[in-house]
Amino acid sequence: MNKNTVTLAKKIYDIIDNKSASSIQILDVHELTTLTDIFIIAIANNIRQTQAIADEIEKVLIADKELFLQKEGGSTARWILLDYGNVIVHVLHQEDAAFYALDRLWKDAKVITF
Repeated sequence: MNKNTVTLAKKIYDIIDNKSASSIQILDVHELTTLTDIFIIAIANNIRQTQAIADEIEKVLIADKELFLQKEGGSTARWILLDYGNVIVHVLHQEDAAFYALDRLWKDAKVITF
């Protein structure tokens, strides 16, 4: 995993942290999948917060010339996925986070702390 990937993940973590997500997990999955190097899982208390977190990530990263490759889930705002290539961000409403349990699905991933 390269330094730019970790730097991007830290930037996204800071954005989410400033929006007061109830939980943020950064998982190093580069040895477990070819999809990406890092998953960031952010849990929000409500749909407004889920949308606000995703919107802020988008806004700040567009200003920094970081464009996502794909965005999913914006219409319902219950699970928004932002794909930045080496970093994939999952912003989930707390009920969906409990149901899908991404943290348990990727339990073998190394946890990154900032």
